[in-house]
Amino acid sequence: MKRLIVTVIGGGSSYTPELVDGFIRRADELPLAEIRLVDIPAGREKLAIVGALAKRMVDRAGLDVKVVLTMDRREALTGADFVVTQLRVGGLAARVQDERFPLKYNVLGQETTGPGGLANALRTIPVMLDICNDIEELCPESWLINFANPAGLITEAILKYSSVKCLGLCNVPINMIMTVAKLLAVDRQDVAIDFVGLNHLVWGRKVSCQGRDVTDEILEKLADGAALTMNNIPDLKWDGDFLRALGMLPCPYHRYYYMTDRLLAEELAAIAPGGPGTRAEQVQAVEAKLFELYRDETLTEKPKELEKRGGAYYSEAAVSLISAIYNDKNEIHTVNTANAGAISCLAADNVVEINCLVGRNGAVPMALGPLPTEIAGLVHQVKAYEILAVEAGVRGDVAKALLALIAHPLVPSVTVAKELLRELLEINKDYLPQFTAK
Repeated sequence: MKRLIVTVIGGGSSYTPELVDGFIRRADELPLAEIRLVDIPAGREKLAIVGALAKRMVDRAGLDVKVVLTMDRREALTGADFVVTQLRVGGLAARVQDERFPLKYNVLGQETTGPGGLANALRTIPVMLDICNDIEELCPESWLINFANPAGLITEAILKYSSVKCLGLCNVPINMIMTVAKLLAVDRQDVAIDFVGLNHLVWGRKVSCQGRDVTDEILEKLADGAALTMNNIPDLKWDGDFLRALGMLPCPYHRYYYMTDRLLAEELAAIAPGGPGTRAEQVQAVEAKLFELYRDETLTEKPKELEKRGGAYYSEAAVSLISAIYNDKNEIHTVNTANAGAISCLAADNVVEINCLVGRNGAVPMALGPLPTEIAGLVHQVKAYEILAVEAGVRGDVAKALLALIAHPLVPSVTVAKELLRELLEINKDYLPQFTAK
């Protein structure tokens, strides 16, 4: 049996122990030879700390798996079977800017959507396409599992502008499944959700438990105040009348669209004097504590505190997806991939977040027909933004970037969009070669 090589780009991330833990748990079905952790020179210290912990975890598990630490991406990609990208261009400092600068214009600041999400995407697209150039040359048969945010938009850029076999992955769907299982006091395997939408804009069209439709039951629990959120999103309670009218399970990120005024007020209060700061600033504090824990040479497993970072079930989602491809399981996973006609009112090359049958040939989207009217307008609007954002990010096209912001439902006007774009390009100029070259 061929032993696998997995290359993790962004290997110095605080999430890496979560990923390594997932490979350890599935060692019986994924025969790894090497885990190659790659980072850039600025991440050298973090890579050394995380890499040492990864080696201790593998040793404790008694696995014959080599953990390689390197700054040489091309060397790490050579011969890889799977590539996992979990990078953030500009690091958390750039995320702080993404979350802060829109607030000057009374627009929500968020790392994956709206103006902050566009800034993140424009920084990330050229880096990801450069990585894809290397993959095409050095490991063209490998699968790229992309976690880099905004995951759906980045996956769309990769599928449109490279030949790399790529699936985008997010931990929101698996978090929703886990939450529903807890609300019903059942095992997660008993729960199935028919997901439809885009990354961070996905709905559960139907929720089933042991084959029984429990959608209304779950919506009532949420209406009564049950929590369905993630660490990086305030737990604002859903309006019961809205949930019953919608008839579908919203994801935690829908609060940015359905509760925009309340989220904006929360964010403005957070950056006021005496406030806790943006989510990115809170994460910086969490990461500092995590890396202190990681430095402990007696630590041989991922610490409980990692859950506060916001990547719950990341390893379960990623490693189970890799196993489904490698072992040709033909099982259902929720991934970001080309629509290919599954949602009849969207173009075939639009990347959607949807349930797919996953095996050695990748993901086959499960046909859904047209979008329900209740969500179609919002999906089309955000997809238009994503298409324009990809074109702007690939070509360094200022006009497309402006149109992307104007198309986004969180941006109130052309005037505000122009101001947002001016500041976005200025504060990110060191990371936007596709624009500054012009």
